[in-house]
Amino acid sequence: MRWLKFTASDKTSWGIVEGDRVIAVDGDPFGEWQRTARTHPLGDVRIELPLIPRTFYCVGLNYLKHLKEAADKRGEVPAVPDRPEIGYRAQNALIAHDEEVVIPSFATDKIHYEGELVVVIGKKVKHLTKENAMDCVFGYTIGNDVSERSWQKADRSLWRSKNADTFKPMGPWIETEADLAKMQTIVRVNGKETNRFHTNDMIFGVVPFLVELTRYFTLWPGDVIWMGTDGASPDIKHGDVVEIDITGVGVLRNRFVREER
Repeated sequence: MRWLKFTASDKTSWGIVEGDRVIAVDGDPFGEWQRTARTHPLGDVRIELPLIPRTFYCVGLNYLKHLKEAADKRGEVPAVPDRPEIGYRAQNALIAHDEEVVIPSFATDKIHYEGELVVVIGKKVKHLTKENAMDCVFGYTIGNDVSERSWQKADRSLWRSKNADTFKPMGPWIETEADLAKMQTIVRVNGKETNRFHTNDMIFGVVPFLVELTRYFTLWPGDVIWMGTDGASPDIKHGDVVEIDITGVGVLRNRFVREER
């Protein structure tokens, strides 16, 4: 099932995507809901952010190729983590499918994307085990983890390089039936493929992160975990359109524009 947050006729609601149509729903997927008789062509609605997470978790250094390429650029031997590495991102950075990523006028040209699988939590949980961890997963969506790499190198934290306004596109919807084992992540820039990898080819998969997180934190419905990326990105410039395509989930598309001075 594909759950979409959308606006049509000045009304924002949840809906279920079936083919090229959206069936409006009363209620929401994390509580009680029912289908309505209201339907819209998918192409006629405005796609909104699928949700605003209570807590926005992210995974770092979770694909070997990405780890190696970063180390090579620094002239270092890659240090493969021996446990899941978990961080946070800021809600203010989130934008929806087809909204524009705005590059600040004073940013350098080192603007990069990272196509990521996003895990959406469906119920309140703590102290998960590897046997029951997946029970809390409601579904998956897609994220584009945009970075300004010169800021990333200059700061001791990622406060601006990862969290500037519009730097975290997410969407277009939440897919509840996707099969991790069959997923590929394909990235296209202006229609040309620039990166492809097996989505589940992670150093630590979804289960270890859920187990580690819930040793310390309670997860709540609507929390999200961005699972990291593989490969490297070209420098993205004004006017470029980046599409993140994950098998069985969908395509997240956003245009990059540089803010005028």
